[in-house]
Amino acid sequence: MDLFHFGFLNIRFIDVIDVLIVTFLLYRLYHLLRGGVAINIFIGLLTVYALYWICVKVLNMELLGSILGQFISLGFIALIIVFQQEVRRFLLVLGTNNILNRNTFTKKLLPWNWQTKGIRQLDISAIVKSCRQMSKEKTGAIIVLAKSSELKYYSNTGDFMGAAISQRLIESIFFKNSPLHDGAIIVVNNKIKAARCILPVTENVELPAHLGMRHRAAVGITEQSDALAVAVSEETGEIAIAKEGQIRLNVSVEDLERVLAEEFTK
Repeated sequence: MDLFHFGFLNIRFIDVIDVLIVTFLLYRLYHLLRGGVAINIFIGLLTVYALYWICVKVLNMELLGSILGQFISLGFIALIIVFQQEVRRFLLVLGTNNILNRNTFTKKLLPWNWQTKGIRQLDISAIVKSCRQMSKEKTGAIIVLAKSSELKYYSNTGDFMGAAISQRLIESIFFKNSPLHDGAIIVVNNKIKAARCILPVTENVELPAHLGMRHRAAVGITEQSDALAVAVSEETGEIAIAKEGQIRLNVSVEDLERVLAEEFTK
């Protein structure tokens, strides 16, 4: 079905859908690459391709064109190797917590939602109260709240606990003299699965320079998964929330409770 007709140019409805999908994918690609070193690599690859096109199509330089052509022929494999973390995040965006997942009808039908069945509702009160107290005492902490993934790889880097969530337990873990305070706790299915966990650190160069490793680790784990991370600053006592590779600083206790309710209340 043609929507528009301009002489030799026919614009069909499917063409409009095609452009919209490509636009969405390019936007998500830019969103994933911006702020890191990957965007510079991406620009470098585009430069090589533009040089190849000029040498072969315009100037007809056979020797240089053949050399660049060998590089271009391996481009797809090179993209997977160089951008493996970004590809992982891109597929994660498509596979979890998107528009389709928020629809009541599709939640019941889509297979990628089946893995979340049976998950107990998060004890938000214990987390909020512990963060409030640690903020007052300026106790550094990082709490990772898992969603669809149990984060087994990162849980295995710490000490297994499998304990029910409670305010006193969280505060005792992050007490400065506790042997478990250095690292993150990972909460899965309303239980503290592990403590003293090592998290990946983000490579985002756009983050404020004053943010330390705790906040960068909170951003890093949300880049690698759909988890939510809550960080309490040891220097200022401020609470921060990281989600999908973005961090929100200086969050009030009321806002923390509201965000957790929105993310984890069924």
